[in-house]
Amino acid sequence: MTRESLELLAREAGFDAVGIAPAVRAPHAEAFHRWLGEGCHATMDWLARDPERRCDPRQVLEGARSVIALAMNYYVPEAPPERGAVSEAPPERGAVRGTIARYARGRDYHNLIAKRLRRLDLRLREAGGRQRCFVDSGPVLERDFAVLAGLSWHGKSTLALHPKLGTWFFLAAILTTLDLEPGLPMPDRCGKCTRCIDACPTGAIVAPYKLDARRCIAYWTIEHEGPLPAWLRPLLGSRIFGCDDCLDACPWNRFAAASREADFAARPASRLPLRDYLGLTDEAFRRTFEGSPIRRAGRQGFLRNVCTALGNVGECGDIPALEQAAADDDAIVAEHAVWALERLRGGGSAHRAPEKMGWLNPVREG
Repeated sequence: MTRESLELLAREAGFDAVGIAPAVRAPHAEAFHRWLGEGCHATMDWLARDPERRCDPRQVLEGARSVIALAMNYYVPEAPPERGAVSEAPPERGAVRGTIARYARGRDYHNLIAKRLRRLDLRLREAGGRQRCFVDSGPVLERDFAVLAGLSWHGKSTLALHPKLGTWFFLAAILTTLDLEPGLPMPDRCGKCTRCIDACPTGAIVAPYKLDARRCIAYWTIEHEGPLPAWLRPLLGSRIFGCDDCLDACPWNRFAAASREADFAARPASRLPLRDYLGLTDEAFRRTFEGSPIRRAGRQGFLRNVCTALGNVGECGDIPALEQAAADDDAIVAEHAVWALERLRGGGSAHRAPEKMGWLNPVREG
């Protein structure tokens, strides 16, 4: 199979960019081992499970010769009001809304991309290949192979960057036994820019190309189970699922075009007033976020985040909903509602942002 035919198949399957890398040990393998050794993966223990296998695709698929890196654009710009249209009525006082990472506002990308990977797998089988396909679901350092394949470069934020897609794309990988012509690695085009590092509200990008999950809002609001540490809560602002600050700051995103995938458009459930989420039972939470990435946080984690955000940006009109949440059967939801009520009633301590480097160790603090 030629590079040209693979590119055509990838486009037909709905991907926006494709590249081919040799199936070798990942270039950042040693750095990944050091990162794990320093505990930067926080409680995401699956990352430390057999890490060398994650670094070498030949340990995942016997006889692997190539890695196909694929990108799918998920950027959906905020819709401006139409000319001449009556503007949307402002929300009633107290009906503040939270901030959800752009990738999570629409349908969950895992199932969508997995279906398209299966289509490619069938065509690769016809060419005589055996494959394993992954989209954030297996032991592959996708970004390393995307760089080797010439699909992207490795940004200082640790995100993959594409000259036309910016940072707004999902990565997928296909390991194959086919010996395909590899692309040329893309040069690093970040230059002297440090906007992503400067933009991070918690200093989670502790050095260029290095992120410490123990400081990252995306980790705390999505992956972490249990209460949020005291140092983090004021820094959450209105964020209730993920954080896009380093993405929004990247100047390469000015070239990003809107995704052609309708499933990535924001769903109504991602735009509710914060206080409306607090009335969700377990069943209602699952129903409201059916097919959404937000289900990953679970009701406890999501309402914990909502309460915290209300403590930061809420208004007096949110107090009744928080009072109800303070009596929730879930102790963690209740505790964060109490914290929010104290803030809204004037009992909370003033927010003082920590120094981004050398600040109090969040691991020790909670």
